[in-house]
Amino acid sequence: MGKPTGFLEIARHDHDYIPVEERVRHFRDFVVPLPEPRVREQAARCMDCGIPYCHNGCPVNNIIPDWNDLVYRGNWREALDVLHSTNNFPEFTGRICPAPCEASCTLNFNDQPVTIKDIECAIIDKGWAEGWVVPQIPAHRTGKRVAVVGSGPAGLACAQQLARAGHGVVVFEKNDRIGGLLRYGIPDFKLEVDMIDRRLAQMQAEGVEFRPNNHVGSDISARRLLAEFDALVLAGGAEQPRDLNVLGRELRNIHYAMNFLTQQNRRVAGQKLVDEEILADGKDVVVIGGGDTGSDCVGTSIRQGARSVTQLEIMPKPPLHENKLLTWPNWPLKLRTSSSQEEGCERDWSIATQAFVGQDGQVSAIKLVRLEWRQVDGRQTMVEVPGSEFEIPAGLVLLAMGFVHPIHEGMLRELSVALDPRGNVRADTQGYQTSLNKVFSAGDMRRGQSLVVWAIREGRQCARAVDEYLMGKSDLPR
Repeated sequence: MGKPTGFLEIARHDHDYIPVEERVRHFRDFVVPLPEPRVREQAARCMDCGIPYCHNGCPVNNIIPDWNDLVYRGNWREALDVLHSTNNFPEFTGRICPAPCEASCTLNFNDQPVTIKDIECAIIDKGWAEGWVVPQIPAHRTGKRVAVVGSGPAGLACAQQLARAGHGVVVFEKNDRIGGLLRYGIPDFKLEVDMIDRRLAQMQAEGVEFRPNNHVGSDISARRLLAEFDALVLAGGAEQPRDLNVLGRELRNIHYAMNFLTQQNRRVAGQKLVDEEILADGKDVVVIGGGDTGSDCVGTSIRQGARSVTQLEIMPKPPLHENKLLTWPNWPLKLRTSSSQEEGCERDWSIATQAFVGQDGQVSAIKLVRLEWRQVDGRQTMVEVPGSEFEIPAGLVLLAMGFVHPIHEGMLRELSVALDPRGNVRADTQGYQTSLNKVFSAGDMRRGQSLVVWAIREGRQCARAVDEYLMGKSDLPR
């Protein structure tokens, strides 16, 4: 514990942002990090608890008190080693993770939690700046080959761990560039692609082979991979979006959120668009869905020059503050406002869509109704409020209501792999093995839509399971 009285003497201070009027003019990162002395000061607030609840709150079980203490003492290189021992990509989680660890921080019980996410980001950023992040090339090769399908955070974490264990790893990606959700699902103003590319360069130096433009189950047979490789890992994500089947759904300018976000990321990268262009400029944009993807649509629409942005959520408005006596150390339900929402959008809760209204084949408005949530037989049930119907203008509607399960057509159908009741690939969290011999699954394809940090955890654990399957034992961490 670096400073025993630190949590009593030092108040929490977060990073700053570039002013809204400036940052909405571009798609670059707009976070202003804390200077190094302030980061060390914030690390001094960590109490090094007897029971560090932040460990359990963090899906990858980061050893948070240890690297907080090391940062406070100025031992940044050691802090980086501790951070990397549980997390392959802390520069990703340090930017886009919602930080459940901070909700679990003991200080959060009756004060403000330690700025764990900012400290994590500072450690890895300093590591890259100092040249400490280098390839970890295995001393020996096993001669075993593993195919990983999907290059999102689960696939990349799994591939890196397996390569470091000495296996020959090939990552197959259906898109033209590697990165999956990290590259095409998260706006550049939250995660710039240079951070992805430098990790890919590290992984290539460690022996990972990347094959973009290889759609398994379409361009290349999944059965062929089974024949050519000693193990196959399915890490393709949960890409089947939840639809909204109401009157007028066929109208133009109603799109899934991920199609909209992917297009903008391709524009920023200077890539040519193949599909119909989706743009918010000059339009009244309505985002249906109140989660992170919806928030990303808000920030992107504002940067594209939308006339107005409205975000709708079917659930009730959360309380401004949680009851910590009831929720801590678990992730609480409370009102959160993202940086994108702060940039300017109207938000409304307990709203259901009744129909889309069109003009000349394009959406022009949405008919909505207010909801009341009631307890019926112990379950929350929504009931339309009589006479509460209203209409708002909409020139572009973005459906950001989440994902129901992985896409079944193609690879999963070809393999005839067993699915769970929710339509995800069936595999447990011990062996990560599917119903087929030598076929494993991790990340959103196995657990359903979740956080990047959960995907990294599953990728790491799956890598250990594959290593054990191939070698009879494993030195990889879980």
